[in-house]
Amino acid sequence: MTDHGGTAPAGRRHAASGIVLDATAKRIIEQLQQDGRRSYAAIGKAVGLSEAAVRQRVQRLLEAGVVQVVGVTDPMMLGFSRQAMIGVRTDGDLTAVADRISDLDGVDYVVVTAGSFDVLVEVVAADDDELLKILGAVRAVPGVTGTETFLYLKLHKQIYAWGTR
Repeated sequence: MTDHGGTAPAGRRHAASGIVLDATAKRIIEQLQQDGRRSYAAIGKAVGLSEAAVRQRVQRLLEAGVVQVVGVTDPMMLGFSRQAMIGVRTDGDLTAVADRISDLDGVDYVVVTAGSFDVLVEVVAADDDELLKILGAVRAVPGVTGTETFLYLKLHKQIYAWGTR
């Protein structure tokens, strides 16, 4: 990714978007991971770019889906008393099952995996009744052959500042 449309320097290409993450883009991402509300001027000072150049780069990262800037919460503090990870076993097309589960209300995270489960699904629910409803909807997806639910008792650690390596 370059500031003025020139040839991109060597960097890691983001597979989904085709965008090249050069060292400056990575430093911008790291700044946003530390504080998603950090101003473009402050980021620019930290990475050696103008505020306008940072704004442009962040906009391209957002549009390409490389980065999202969101407020992360503790669902328990917002009245959602049930969080769980559901391990899902399937037969057939994993992608189709994952897509169908992704469309369900209450489902926040879906990943296709290798191991004991084919798909892992994170859910947030207001109470046990809502959790049962979500679990029933997951189990009703064609291709789901079994589930195992892991109820979260306490959020112990949640970080999103792992950097870009």
